Amino acid sequence: MAIILLDRVVAVASATRRVLTGRSDVSRATWVAVVSAIGVLAATTVSVVVVLRTPEKLAPVTLNPPPSVDQVGTPSAGTPRAHAIPVATTPPSPSGGPAAPPTAASSTGGSTPSAGTTAPTPAALGAEFAIADSALLSYGASVTISNPGQVPVPQWTLAVTLPRESLRVSQVEGARVVQDGAVWTFVPDGGAGQVPAGASVRVTFRVNGAPVGASPTACTIDGTTCAGMPD
Repeated sequence: MAIILLDRVVAVASATRRVLTGRSDVSRATWVAVVSAIGVLAATTVSVVVVLRTPEKLAPVTLNPPPSVDQVGTPSAGTPRAHAIPVATTPPSPSGGPAAPPTAASSTGGSTPSAGTTAPTPAALGAEFAIADSALLSYGASVTISNPGQVPVPQWTLAVTLPRESLRVSQVEGARVVQDGAVWTFVPDGGAGQVPAGASVRVTFRVNGAPVGASPTACTIDGTTCAGMPD
């Protein structure tokens, strides 16, 4: 590279000299400018040659070394970078172990039947008809309603059919009654008509209007025929 630059400098100087010597009108100032330019070019060439031959004298460019591992710091293998801590919704137990979730019984304040147990169903009621006393134009009657089951029965329907629509029912106790032709229907009178488990209630009334032939022709409790009906 240095030889090529020196050769170029000599070639430029010779060409310039030939051009200037071939002209008779070249001034002194032009000679000075040309000589100065050749000197600057020669000095630049020498500097480049020196630098290329002695590259070890150039000041090396230094870069800051990267930080060491100790300076940066390495997180431990057991420490996660980010860890979400859930909010505790249940206070810990006194023993230090995990608190047991509240049971359905504790949250409602009472016991809850298990899924395998079912509540007992009410049993079918039974009824027995009886004539208590007879008069000239009326007679007294009673119907005993019994519950053989294990749970009370709050609702029931007692139907008594008389032989004629002209007959009337009065003095009813233990129930409320409505008439539909010759059929008289008795239902519980509020909470007093509930039939307790393993017990019975009694309905009494009086039939008026005929000295004979006024006995009921039918009696049912919830559709089941009453016992003790006259022949």
